[in-house]
Amino acid sequence: MLLSALLTGLVLGGTYALIAMGLTLQYGVARIMNLAYGDVIIAAAFGAFVLFNLAGLNPLLGLLIIVPAGFVLSYLIYALMLQPLARRSGDRGRLEVDSILATFGLLFVIQGIALVVFGSGFMSYSFLAVPINILGTPLAANRVLAFALAVLLGGGLYLLLTRTRWGTAIRAVAVAPGSAPLVGIDVDRVARFAFALGGALAAAGGVIISMYLTFSATAGVVFTMKALVVVIMGGVGNIPGALAAGLILGIVETLVASFIDPGLTLAATYLIFLAVLVLRPSGLFGRSTS
Repeated sequence: MLLSALLTGLVLGGTYALIAMGLTLQYGVARIMNLAYGDVIIAAAFGAFVLFNLAGLNPLLGLLIIVPAGFVLSYLIYALMLQPLARRSGDRGRLEVDSILATFGLLFVIQGIALVVFGSGFMSYSFLAVPINILGTPLAANRVLAFALAVLLGGGLYLLLTRTRWGTAIRAVAVAPGSAPLVGIDVDRVARFAFALGGALAAAGGVIISMYLTFSATAGVVFTMKALVVVIMGGVGNIPGALAAGLILGIVETLVASFIDPGLTLAATYLIFLAVLVLRPSGLFGRSTS
């Protein structure tokens, strides 16, 4: 029972880590607190649902369509709606407030469209819902695949950020946006790319979530909150921290659901968030500013 819960928690945590990496890019680099982030995830989940049921495309092929679409959509959202806010804001604090208000409205636009098209009920589809044996414990094949995809995409992002010139520019803007232009980095261009890349990761997370979880048009706020918890736990802009914090959150939620009460999983998430916010504002893996 314990091993099964731990394995399930690792799968869930891997997904949380992946989606949190996208929010880490958007907030840590572009300085945008995107409250519509979870709704992008849900939109991608519905996209995978439609492609699977109407076009007969499995989620792996769906990723090849939905992830680029998430990148392009997020690029356009930043260029048309958020970049003007970034240019007129005099400081980071004002940009955060303006972006919260702007993306709060965007949240309702995306959610409203989903409600009109799909209704308010929960959706799911059956893909690789067959058990396989992992260390003597049966686990659904779609969950194992979801974890593998999360690790693959997360590892690819880490390599992009640490082994390429674009990655170096992204990390420079995240650490010192005021100094980055001094070495020839176009901060607006890098922020736009980072925001779009975060949207692509959100889209990938939505497709992965759709493979083994039910979802609804109003579930986006839950994923936004959980991604934010992981970002705060790991430290804003800290990709390895987001990975570790996502795994911790997934394991804690699964253990609470398995051994205490499933109804207390959100409460456990909030308690973790509050504890880290009060005791370690810079995050478990972030650098303290004191």
